[in-house]
Order: sequence, then structure tokens, then C-alpha cells
Amino acid sequence: MKVTLDIADEAFASLRRSPDEFGAELRLAAAVKWFELGRISQAKAAEVAALSRAEFIAALHGFSVSPVQLRPGELASELQA
Repeated sequence: MKVTLDIADEAFASLRRSPDEFGAELRLAAAVKWFELGRISQAKAAEVAALSRAEFIAALHGFSVSPVQLRPGELASELQA
């Protein structure tokens, strides 16, 4: 699937990004946020970001997002298993 966005040229100039760089950064930001919200798995987020899973986990650090997304009750359950 291909998604097309209309973004003003000034947005690229202020961000100092080429359209391709902007697209890659946008994909990563969306994938990180959806993962953080629990909407998609880590593997699916890496796929959305067009990264390997290891690269995605490393990228999470730059967004201050933990690669482990468990709620307190889920964590206790996981530790008992």
C-alpha cells in the first residue's frame, strides 16, 4: 500500500530533511507511538518502520520508549509464569 501526503515545502526546509528522510522519520515515529500505545506488536512496528526488529528496539531508545510494554498486572503475571 502507498500513502501520499501533501506537506508544504517549508516543512521540509525547517526540518532540514529530504522528502525521503521525512517519510522514513514519519514511519518510525508512527510505529513507535502505535507500539507505545499497545496498538501493534514490536514485530509489526518494526515492519511499519521498515527496520529489522533489532534496529527498531535500538530506535526506541531515541524516543525514550521501553521495548517492554507490559502493564503492572501483566508484569506480575509474566513473572509468575
